[in-house]
Amino acid sequence: LGGEFGGKAALLALVSKDLTGRIKAGQLVKEVAALVGGKGGGRPDMAQAGGPMADKLPEAMQAVPGIVRSLIGE
Repeated sequence: LGGEFGGKAALLALVSKDLTGRIKAGQLVKEVAALVGGKGGGRPDMAQAGGPMADKLPEAMQAVPGIVRSLIGE
């Protein structure tokens, strides 16, 4: 999930526990956060991030499927 709050990008990634062996929410949110100039992290099943470049949020959200494929090795 992604949204703009106070002019900044906010991100939240959730991964069901049965899939955390294949993809970690922290890895996913870290890569997406980089696209909005930010950082993030969290647990394997839930992570959050933020970044100053809210204008890049649409592009970052469009990149999510490709990032997921990359992280799971497809």
